[in-house]
Amino acid sequence: MESEIAALMQELVEQQRVKLLTLARRIVPTATSDDILQPNDFPQLENHPHFRYEEGILDGLQVAQAALLRANC
Repeated sequence: MESEIAALMQELVEQQRVKLLTLARRIVPTATSDDILQPNDFPQLENHPHFRYEEGILDGLQVAQAALLRANC
């Protein structure tokens, strides 16, 4: 059961990463997966509310994933 939850969390994180990168590339066509980790390098991303919202969802998923991993240690 624990491994199923861990796999589901990883899938959710990966799907959100893809969604965020797709959105970033609509705003900045040359954006890379590394660029979404440092959006402050791009004012168009830094100040885009939809990008920031989706980035917050990714952050929340990653925090939940880390908490679940820690609880299972």
